[in-house]
Amino acid sequence: MRNAFIETLCELAQKDERIWLLAGDIGYSVLERFSQLFPARYVNMGVAEQNMTSVAAGLALEGNIVFTYSIANFPVMRCLEQIRNDVCYHNLNVKVVAVGGGLAYGAAGYTHHAVEDLAVMRSMPNMTVLAPGDPMEVRQATRAIVNWQGPCYLRLGKGGEPIVHRAEPAFTIGKSIVIREGNDVTLISTGGILSEVISAAEQLAPQIQARVLSVPTVKPLDEVELLKAAKETRLLATVEEHSAVGGLGSAVSQVLCATSRVRDFDFLMLSLNDAPQQTAGSQFYFRELSGLDSAQIAQTVRKHLDEMLGSSSQAPSFIV
Repeated sequence: MRNAFIETLCELAQKDERIWLLAGDIGYSVLERFSQLFPARYVNMGVAEQNMTSVAAGLALEGNIVFTYSIANFPVMRCLEQIRNDVCYHNLNVKVVAVGGGLAYGAAGYTHHAVEDLAVMRSMPNMTVLAPGDPMEVRQATRAIVNWQGPCYLRLGKGGEPIVHRAEPAFTIGKSIVIREGNDVTLISTGGILSEVISAAEQLAPQIQARVLSVPTVKPLDEVELLKAAKETRLLATVEEHSAVGGLGSAVSQVLCATSRVRDFDFLMLSLNDAPQQTAGSQFYFRELSGLDSAQIAQTVRKHLDEMLGSSSQAPSFIV
């Protein structure tokens, strides 16, 4: 994902001299292509994320589109006051980019686990929050936020995330992407866990037809597509590599609870426990530990649907 981001940013910066990139002393082997092409618009700010954010705000006040870039929590948590007061309060064109969203830096321990970031950034005024699901969505999201007025948060994976789209999808901020159709359950995914969700949908077939929604924009949320899914499928399940508090599941449940037009469905949140991981390990290790690998996602959905049908007069069971 990070390579797709920097390649796209370079293409955009070639055409738009307003685009700047500020880095928090990271990005070696990734950001060099931007710094070499546009040395006057690239600054390594060092390990000083608060200052990086305030400088970005100043550059944006001069009419520029400024990207800040660092690992996981560092461009968010370490400088949240500057994001809130310098960027969001003034509704500036600063785009905060975090590489390694979720547990991509799992081996580095909890300090590098970005598992509350969606909740924090969703709560910031004027902030638009994006978590694309694969490199193609990253390219589209990067183009979109350059043309979007105001602060944006772009949550990326680390690297090696598979491409799941056969062609670049139609992309609009605030809209979800239907990847797979189905009438039994809707799996709603945000961020780099999308490939696991698609694999889970394939494992559920043919007994269970799973619709897959990729939600690259967590704020604003695609309420129309969510309510459509609630009317057309009996179970909605959000899947995210994020705390159970304040992320995609919370955002979707808020939409569903706010409407009285849709009633006959069940809702399931698949996410991380609301407790820091006390160990270090690979991203896949943590997904497996948290029940967020494809096999466990499919198993949980199948079990929930079976319980739904078992408690009603309808049959047969979905368990195979």
